[in-house]
Amino acid sequence: MHSEFDLITRFLAPASAGSEAGVELGVGDDCALLEPTPGERLAVSVDTSVADVHFPASAPPHAIGHRALAVSLSDLAAMGARARWCVMSLTLPEADGDWVAGFADGFHALCQTTGVALTGGDVSRGELAVGVTVMGEVPPAMALTRAGARPGDCLAVTGFLGGGAGGLARWGEGERDLATSLLRRYLLPQPRLAAGVALRGLASSAIDISDGLQADLGHLCQASGVGVVLSPDALPLAEGLVEALGEPGARQAALCGGDDYELLVTLPPACLEEAQRRLAALGLPLTEIGRITAEPGMSGVEASTSPGWRHFPGEAP
Repeated sequence: MHSEFDLITRFLAPASAGSEAGVELGVGDDCALLEPTPGERLAVSVDTSVADVHFPASAPPHAIGHRALAVSLSDLAAMGARARWCVMSLTLPEADGDWVAGFADGFHALCQTTGVALTGGDVSRGELAVGVTVMGEVPPAMALTRAGARPGDCLAVTGFLGGGAGGLARWGEGERDLATSLLRRYLLPQPRLAAGVALRGLASSAIDISDGLQADLGHLCQASGVGVVLSPDALPLAEGLVEALGEPGARQAALCGGDDYELLVTLPPACLEEAQRRLAALGLPLTEIGRITAEPGMSGVEASTSPGWRHFPGEAP
């Protein structure tokens, strides 16, 4: 039987962390000591992923590790922040070393590809859940927020939509091959960190799509005090989505499904082409899907359409 400290030392401590990562003191003490870049603003976000609420408990442990970090990093991407550090709390029903090893493989692999240093954490016993706090940096006055959209701005989205909902549907049908495009989009989402940095100075506002395009667009419009005319036919659909769900189901998944972790941004029309050029250099499309209006409200979709993910059953939209 592994102890908490054994699990942390064997599996969750990073392979290396030093001054080059801005870490003066990392895993193994009561607190981490970090070295922020002088003059930069610190961006911090936290997410909790609960088994059979945010991910299937029976998913491969490396996918759970990847996903738990990815959904938190997506919040940094939406602010145009460069990811630097994270801390993680892991609650386990039992001290299963093989499971934790797989989880750690997925978590550390994404740390490596995104330049994030794991600087601390905690392991405890209970129902399976993962809490991840991420920290990043952004230059003063360059952070993207939800509150900057202006009437006349273009509304655009990175990548493709509906893959998260499509992958969840495929999982429910018994698909377990992570090489399947839709399943990868659900269990192994890719935080758009490079895109967020590339959109600095161009986008007027941004939000990541976690609860569903329609719901998150509503959050952005509310924060900015604007409305929107949405063009549902322009939504870029994930590969294999129509084949999996049919045309109406695919459109609904792209609009309301959630778990896509793409960036939804507004830009002055004069900036759209440059933004598309910058993202094309990253191998990522940026698709215009609507326009921001002065009149509050959302047109282009039926009011009866599902508002997207709600964390508590019975929660008002």
